[in-house]
Amino acid sequence: MTLNTGHPAGSWYAETVDLPTYPCVEGEVETDVAIVGGGYTGLGAALELSRLGVDCAVFEGGRIASGASGRNGGQIHTGQRMDPEALDKLFGSDVARQFWDMAMDARDHLDGLIRHHRIDCDRRHGLIHAWHKPRFAADDHAYADFVHRAYGYNQLSLLSQGQVSQELGTNVYHGGLLDRGGGHLHPLKLALGMALAAAGQGAKLYENSRILRFAAHGDGIRLFLSGGHTVTAKRLLLCGNGYMEGLSEQVDARVMPINNFILVTAPLPDKADLPPILPDGQAAADSRFVVNYWRRTTDNRLLFGGGENYTPWFPKDIKAFVRRNMLKIYPQLADLEITHGWGGTLAITMSRAPFVRQLAPNVFVSAGYSGQGVVLAPYFGKLLARAITGDARDIDLLSRLPTPAFPGGRRLRWPAVVAGLSYYALRDRL
Repeated sequence: MTLNTGHPAGSWYAETVDLPTYPCVEGEVETDVAIVGGGYTGLGAALELSRLGVDCAVFEGGRIASGASGRNGGQIHTGQRMDPEALDKLFGSDVARQFWDMAMDARDHLDGLIRHHRIDCDRRHGLIHAWHKPRFAADDHAYADFVHRAYGYNQLSLLSQGQVSQELGTNVYHGGLLDRGGGHLHPLKLALGMALAAAGQGAKLYENSRILRFAAHGDGIRLFLSGGHTVTAKRLLLCGNGYMEGLSEQVDARVMPINNFILVTAPLPDKADLPPILPDGQAAADSRFVVNYWRRTTDNRLLFGGGENYTPWFPKDIKAFVRRNMLKIYPQLADLEITHGWGGTLAITMSRAPFVRQLAPNVFVSAGYSGQGVVLAPYFGKLLARAITGDARDIDLLSRLPTPAFPGGRRLRWPAVVAGLSYYALRDRL
């Protein structure tokens, strides 16, 4: 695991905001609810708990919002991470509908947060899923038909090859699906806005305060931090996503950190002989297993994510690592300067469904969003807050999602999983 030591060097996100500072833990801290992780999930829980008047504190090992919540591609997806047809087959139509409604509530909750707390985070609508092989058309046709027929979702439009070429400014894709209910935003601005709102409601936020372990302590829980500091709490929420290895064997067996990388270019050239890239302001992602995703920023740069690795180390030259993928789609940008490049650690599960559970009395977890945390994580933090204040119905529902342990558990999972992920990455190139 790559430890989170703060906002990464080379981050365009960090360069475009004023970064606040919060204190680190000194000595002993007492709180009713301890929240491990200062990203979307932890801040979502803190927002809800502080709104309800519950004493809570967030403990972040790096800087607040400097993990995946402040480093990701900022894309807004519709639905749960698992395919709705798969959920329908697994649970039946009634329960699958509950999962769909929950995901739609999560998207409404996100927009409500932005609106209520006046978070200026460059929210835009529209997300295009582009097919890098013709065979992916059938999947999107089936998905669009299912969610319209089963749930009345009418925000999807199938795009021909010519339409996708016009929208994306490239002819390498075979068609696609436009989701007008999807979109994109500046993820770090969102997270920092959530942090400011939670602190304003009375939540205590601590950064550079890494939790090393926790243990039962009387009727509550004691957390042990680097530097010998301690926290005593009545209840504990584990919300650190890909930065929690070593805290819980149950989590470690089912949630695995991986690294993903992003670049940002200089402002895009305005040339009559070049097709415009995303002229209508949508975001885009493609059908590869190792997804390429991109969007234009408000200052007309291309933000492009692509490429993963599964080691504790990042590539030596992140800009070059991602640029190779960008040029396969936009060779016309070969001479454009890459001004920023950074990496981030996210977390996946075997099924790609998030791991949401009560682990022990007064201990809950939500992690492993597998690339779909912008919408789901803030809301799932709210659901954790509801659970520890007496309403665990939604957490009970989420706990039914299949999240099997990785083969070999935490210590032996890497070789098998890396081999499997590398196989699917190879298929992308065939």
